[in-house]
Amino acid sequence: MKALQGVEGHVEWVEAPSPTCDVGQVRIQVAAAGLNRADLLQCAGLYPPPPGASDVLGLECSGVISEVGAGSSWQVGDRVCALLAGGGMAQEVVVDARHVLPVPEGLSLAEAAALPEVYSTAWLNLFQLAALKPGEKVLLHAGASGVGSAAIQLCKAFGSPCWVSVGSADRLDYCEDLGAQGGVVRTDGIESLSDFGPFDVILDPVGGNYAATNLKLLARDGRWVLIGLMGGRAAQLDLAQVLAKRVQLLGSTLRSRDEQFKADLLSDLGQQVWPLFGEGRLSPQLAKTFAIKDAQMAFAELATNQISGKLVLVIDDSLA
Repeated sequence: MKALQGVEGHVEWVEAPSPTCDVGQVRIQVAAAGLNRADLLQCAGLYPPPPGASDVLGLECSGVISEVGAGSSWQVGDRVCALLAGGGMAQEVVVDARHVLPVPEGLSLAEAAALPEVYSTAWLNLFQLAALKPGEKVLLHAGASGVGSAAIQLCKAFGSPCWVSVGSADRLDYCEDLGAQGGVVRTDGIESLSDFGPFDVILDPVGGNYAATNLKLLARDGRWVLIGLMGGRAAQLDLAQVLAKRVQLLGSTLRSRDEQFKADLLSDLGQQVWPLFGEGRLSPQLAKTFAIKDAQMAFAELATNQISGKLVLVIDDSLA
């Protein structure tokens, strides 16, 4: 099969071994794969796959099941999308059958490829780890990103008002159109978010240079969920505020979680979130698609940090 691999900072569509399909797994003929910042980091040599995971790029994909291992209820021909630890940017991928969800009603396979990673991340961190309750106020940094786009819609659907920090006025408009109450452009200073706070939950892919302000913006019993380090890994904090506010700082990664954890997460997502696509309350925010031959252009565009929503690579345009 052909697969996309990161080689010295760029991507190459190369021949790779076809994986075997064992008990409890399914083989997917890949139609499309979502592009995430983790793919940029892996391509740059900064985020290697977990032990045992494929070194092929791609943490999510969509396609059609072409083989079913023993013990799975999926059928050959089912249209699905999948959460992966790697391997999605290839002509085919083998995955634990429990990490697969049906393509939501009314969506194309290209649209479905934009769902698993960002909705899993938003649901895990806001609703499972931070235990977000209706009416609690949420701050989403990088609100126009793929995860931010999913998180805004989930907050709206489950009754929690949210605000964002973003990189431009256009991106702020985008977030408000999705359901955010408002927010700030980061070049104007995130300190002005205090006008909308305090916040019960902060979803933070930035870290470092936002840390001290996050602590000031949190409400008593606030939960700060750290999911990335775009702003650096070092921070100086006033620990007296942590004590006084009873703040919980939660570090969270998804890719390295074990198979059962991901199976439970996808089961919850399928029950609680997936029906909302059919009801029109959630939608994939597919900004742009690229043919696999243009993968390097897609990676370069994501690296600009100017994308609102998701980029998707089309692997097989006869399916997508």
